Amino acid sequence: MRDQPAPADAASRHFLTFRLDGSLYALPSEHVLEVIHVPAVARVPHSPAALLGVANLRGKVMPLVGLRGLLRSHGDSAAIATKAIVLDAGQRLALAVDSVDSLVAVAEDTIETRESELSAREGEVLSGAFRSARHDEVAKILAIERLLAAAFTQQPRAKRQSRVGAVAAEGKGRSAASVPSKMLVTFEVAQQEFALELESVQEILPAPAAVTVVPRAETLVLGVTSLRDRLLPLLSLRGLLGFPPAPVSDGREKIVVTNVGGAQVGLVADRARTILAAADSSIDSLPPVLAARTGGESRLKAIYRGDGGRRLVSILNPEQLFREDVMRRLGEGAQNETRQAAASSMRRAEQTFLVFRLGKDEFGLPIDVVDEVGEVPPKIARLPKTPKFLEGVVNLRGDVLPVVDQRRRFDMPAAEGLERRRLVVVRTDRHRAGLIVDGVSDVLRVPKDAVEAPPDLTEQIARLVRGVINLDESQRIVLVLDPKELLTPAEQERLDAFQRASRDDA
Repeated sequence: MRDQPAPADAASRHFLTFRLDGSLYALPSEHVLEVIHVPAVARVPHSPAALLGVANLRGKVMPLVGLRGLLRSHGDSAAIATKAIVLDAGQRLALAVDSVDSLVAVAEDTIETRESELSAREGEVLSGAFRSARHDEVAKILAIERLLAAAFTQQPRAKRQSRVGAVAAEGKGRSAASVPSKMLVTFEVAQQEFALELESVQEILPAPAAVTVVPRAETLVLGVTSLRDRLLPLLSLRGLLGFPPAPVSDGREKIVVTNVGGAQVGLVADRARTILAAADSSIDSLPPVLAARTGGESRLKAIYRGDGGRRLVSILNPEQLFREDVMRRLGEGAQNETRQAAASSMRRAEQTFLVFRLGKDEFGLPIDVVDEVGEVPPKIARLPKTPKFLEGVVNLRGDVLPVVDQRRRFDMPAAEGLERRRLVVVRTDRHRAGLIVDGVSDVLRVPKDAVEAPPDLTEQIARLVRGVINLDESQRIVLVLDPKELLTPAEQERLDAFQRASRDDA
């Protein structure tokens, strides 16, 4: 068996050869699309060992599969692999290997296909073999589709695509049946807490590293930045609300993107605080003595009273934040482009997600299932006879709330820094629970067609991951999770029993 050029009248096949742990393997060239360096990946929780994550290849999301995991070899495939072979093997994916050798032509009559002669090791699934003249060793032809089928239980894509928006629809139904309330996004400006109603917020993003300064602008006009192919003017909330500029940046500034008078603008706050459901009964109209004034108070819409009145949050009226002369100074060119982008975005159906971090990975939850976001309580009660996956329980304004550490749920090591961890309170048709996460990145609003179906790999991934948001410009991949599937069915039953017992004891 040799890979010497076949005679002109002899049939031949082309193969790409590559190595893993010193062994020489081959794949038919008709499966191979290209060879790339191993890309950065977003890891998928509870995925098989062979799935290293999902990667961005020129704007397209694809799974990265480790050949070492497929073959059940020892070692860390992500650490050793240097190349990825992009394949079309029923679906598009990238296969991580140690190195790529060459493209060879092999006469068909020199390819051994008898199973008794292939000498496959444990874990290998082969469709043939040939002797490589270049290396004087046997190259084993992988039966890649059979290997993938053995490692991943696939689910039809159509079934999953139809369920990408199901969680958001369920959340909307839940909200309608609950106590009348408004979702507020709160942030800090000059050590005071302010808020905007969620419906007026387009996105919440980290402050960009690059900002183009607008000449002769007021101190409140910080400049213009680029946001997904459109220009976004940035204005200081400190300046708009009459506070002095911050003495120094601490790197925690956030941009609250909102639409005012047809123009999309970014309001720069000192830091984001929480997202919460504020009961209508706890929101008071602005007192007449303040509403009648022409100063900063006139920019307030209402006051939210939280924590029994100990926490007062000023709700801003975005239409009253800006003066006409300030808008003119942003430049007609920037305004026109922003208006066009906003109008185009409004014509397309959109979905809004809360994005949180676990390590370097980002995950999204439909905003409709999020009750609030806040700091992790300093004391979490650890009760006897509770499920192991529970961190404990907290008393959240009179309600006993089970708390789940998402790092533990996703089999990740404990976090080192605890100061920026957040508690995300989510509600499904069965449960209300708090999820401890490393941090909340932003609120992201994207067109519905920008949420791609996740890779067709395993049933567990199909249940947990409802979609993938590929932010190609910023090289970010956000996995959209289904909150109902963050626990296994058995764990959900145990949580049901625990919550029933908590109600009986109350």
